[in-house]
Amino acid sequence: MAKRLLGKEVTAALNEKIKANVAALQEKGITPTLGIVRVGEREDDLSYERGAVKRCETLGVACEKFLLPADVSQERLMEVIDQVNADDRIHGVLIFRPLPKHLDEAAVIRALAPEKDVDGITDGSMVGVFAGTDQGFPPCTPQACMEILDHYGIDCTGKKAVVVGRSLVVGKPAAMMLLKKNATVTVCHTRTVDMPSVVKEADIVIVAAGRAGVVTADYVSPGQIVIDVGINVNEEGKLCGDVAFDQVESIVDAITPVPGGVGSVTTSVLVGHVVEAAMRKYMK
Repeated sequence: MAKRLLGKEVTAALNEKIKANVAALQEKGITPTLGIVRVGEREDDLSYERGAVKRCETLGVACEKFLLPADVSQERLMEVIDQVNADDRIHGVLIFRPLPKHLDEAAVIRALAPEKDVDGITDGSMVGVFAGTDQGFPPCTPQACMEILDHYGIDCTGKKAVVVGRSLVVGKPAAMMLLKKNATVTVCHTRTVDMPSVVKEADIVIVAAGRAGVVTADYVSPGQIVIDVGINVNEEGKLCGDVAFDQVESIVDAITPVPGGVGSVTTSVLVGHVVEAAMRKYMK
């Protein structure tokens, strides 16, 4: 039976570091603050927002919400982005995406100040990820994957790593972050030929396919570390990942569960980015 790489253990360690940084900022009279920009009321956005607000409250980070109707105009949304950019009290901004189809999401992303982009969506943040520098902030989910690997002492140096998925949200940045850890990285996607045989050869597998249970027993082999990024709802209405957990757990060496794995770490990473943004501004 595989070792379960539990997010709560990683989160607890991250939270201690965040609390120490918050205390240092508060000594200077600064309260790190997250600005949340939400258009409409998608249930997945609301769920993530609740978790983020709760984590902020736990760690001493303030939240300010900018809530807009689903039919908001592009002009009004851009005014809100300008507002959060100009507000020195707000150190990091989370913009829920995807935006409604009538809005120009790319223009919104371009308008966000890179130094406040705590979710790694701007071009400036992506440059930092792909160049391996500290510019901006990496997307929270792939960084959560790296935090799990680090916490459990999984050395990527010289290891074969396969990332299933090539989105800018998870797949591509995760591949770059694994390269920075000196892994040899392969990225699989919907056009990959014989994907199971490619994944089987890996030492470390990060699955961000966006489809429930796509990685089955045929994809894995003994000794592997599997990080499941997926969050899906199955036919019984239960949360499940992109990995068929019941099939894979008995084969691999270690695996993140869903729920209780990557998702639980992501919120702490987000809050940590807000605090780091404040520290970059005030603790030079």
